[in-house]
Amino acid sequence: MGLWNQFSAMMLRQRGHLFGWVPVCLALGIGWYFSLAEEPSLSQLWGVALAVAGLAIASRLLPEVTAPFAVAMAVVLLGLLLAALRAHLMAAPVLGWRYYGPVEGRVVALDRSQSDAPRVTLDHVRLDRVPPGRTPARVRVSLHSPLPGAIAPRPGMQVMTTAHLSPPSGPVEPGGFDFQRHAWFAGLGAVGYARVPLMGIAEPSKRDFGLTLFQLRMAASARVRERLPGDIGGFAAAITTGDRSAISQDALQNLRSSNLAHLLAISGLHMGLLSAVVFGAVRLILALHPVSATRWPSRSIAAGAALTAATGYLALSGGNVATERAYVMCAVALCALMIGRRAISLRAVAVAGIIVLTLRPEALMGPGFQMSFAATTALVAVFGWMRDFEGEVIPRHLRPVAAVVISSAVAGFATAPISAAHFNTIAHYGLVANLLSVPLMGLLVIPAAVLAAVAAPFGLDGIPLWAMGLGLRWILFVADVVSHWPGARSFVPGPGGWVLPLLSLGFLWLILWQGRLRWLGCLAMSLSFILWQGTVRPEVLVAETGTLVGVMTPTGRALSKEKGAGFVARNWLENDGDGADQAKAARRWPDNEVSIIHLSGKRAVAAFTGCQSGEIVIASAKVEAARNWGCPVFDPVQLRETGALALHRSPQGWQITTAKDRAGARLWNSRPPRQ
Repeated sequence: MGLWNQFSAMMLRQRGHLFGWVPVCLALGIGWYFSLAEEPSLSQLWGVALAVAGLAIASRLLPEVTAPFAVAMAVVLLGLLLAALRAHLMAAPVLGWRYYGPVEGRVVALDRSQSDAPRVTLDHVRLDRVPPGRTPARVRVSLHSPLPGAIAPRPGMQVMTTAHLSPPSGPVEPGGFDFQRHAWFAGLGAVGYARVPLMGIAEPSKRDFGLTLFQLRMAASARVRERLPGDIGGFAAAITTGDRSAISQDALQNLRSSNLAHLLAISGLHMGLLSAVVFGAVRLILALHPVSATRWPSRSIAAGAALTAATGYLALSGGNVATERAYVMCAVALCALMIGRRAISLRAVAVAGIIVLTLRPEALMGPGFQMSFAATTALVAVFGWMRDFEGEVIPRHLRPVAAVVISSAVAGFATAPISAAHFNTIAHYGLVANLLSVPLMGLLVIPAAVLAAVAAPFGLDGIPLWAMGLGLRWILFVADVVSHWPGARSFVPGPGGWVLPLLSLGFLWLILWQGRLRWLGCLAMSLSFILWQGTVRPEVLVAETGTLVGVMTPTGRALSKEKGAGFVARNWLENDGDGADQAKAARRWPDNEVSIIHLSGKRAVAAFTGCQSGEIVIASAKVEAARNWGCPVFDPVQLRETGALALHRSPQGWQITTAKDRAGARLWNSRPPRQ
């Protein structure tokens, strides 16, 4: 058989399995857009659109075995166009300078910062002496140290305070997480903090449907926390309304260390369990009467009721990206049930992926999308292979237990590399913790939550919430115990830019490709882990404000300060795979032998007299141009243009990589001129 015949036979074998590649190609195009060094011009985007049209026409003219390649390329380019369109549609004013003064706006979100400070997001923003055309549409303000006279912000309330605001910061290191991009797609034009009381100037309006839902959500959260105080109430509020503001940092850390933090996010697990409970309850009720049991399409009716409940859950939970993604996947499965199709299949997962990527292309870059679709795809594939396997491997009476063990193991293995890449930690006993906790979510917590929601309008939610609290108390107990086991958690360095894409493509190739060549996916995944193992961290890192410097030493990264720039320090150490805190890393500083001089504050800059050849000076205060110290100097003025720095030593001297060079010239990092 000739090569062409072999190729034709291979492609014909893919017939009926190619639809799963559509979201993959769409994701490749979206990833391509976000990796560009420069924002594509309008003429370039029109050229891409014409190429999509040309490839679509060509796919109709090409032979059956080659047409899929034209379609694939068209979908890749379509993904690039969708991402570009979404980025331009999200355009809004971004603050171009540091601002201190009055801030007025309407409360549209309430949460807590990583330092556990209350945080409000405001729209309808007004800033002193800033014209409306340059005022951000939304700002986010952390409220530090509650003071006498401060009010408790409520959804929709018009408030004002005096705050420090600044533009969203860039990556904390070259190639790191791009908060500017994240803020752009979240609609945030400025972030900051306030140390003065928050004052209310107008009560919430009742005309805005979105704010009415927000108010209902926060009222439900308050009621749950009133019935279930402490971390149990905070946990219950998180999984019912999406409000995580009441759970303590200790409990949150325990959940993360035991790999149970995913139970806090309203994701596919919660949406699926809720839908399953409602679906089963409605089918059981319909089965109680002969007419409804025999003459009515009970499965379709139950699926419709479950979809209605899932929609209500989406609205009550605040509709964040993770919940929207879970809802789409759940809705696709329930709609398939209503029309008599298989609810759980790779085709259904592909449809959900296409919908999510079309509506929110930026979701591809976040860990939530990657982990949820990795887990779902792996689970559907594994259980599909088990279903198609001839013979009875597992005895019937053990199948429920085996299903829990297999699903926890498969989901854990599928998401572990992604979680490690984004969060730099591995929970070694996560499988044990999930086996002890996840079944209780389905058997007690979610059914009790559904009963509480039904009984709440009649004031009868006390007993269901009590039962729900029992289940959550057990989960928090498991998290506390497992997280304190020796070696419960280890740290890994962040991977290079090609590791996750290569790992994901290998994983998808293994699942989607038909034939023996599917095992090439294992080769790609192995190569990604080899590349990850060979990751080399920068010898020196410099914060974009010049307030912190980190130097790699034999004992780990040494930091120039034990306080201040805590977010930057935490991210650097996490990306190094270092579990030390900032204070411990700062104690390493005297041991470094790298010729880096850090001048912290105006006095240090004024007192500094000079440096030697080969040294580099980093200053956190402006250095006057007239001062010539005889070595490279980076102060806040220069760092504003370059962003954070990474330095590598080479035979030719220090090689400097800037965050601006890695991020490129994009919509979200083009700073507007100062006022």
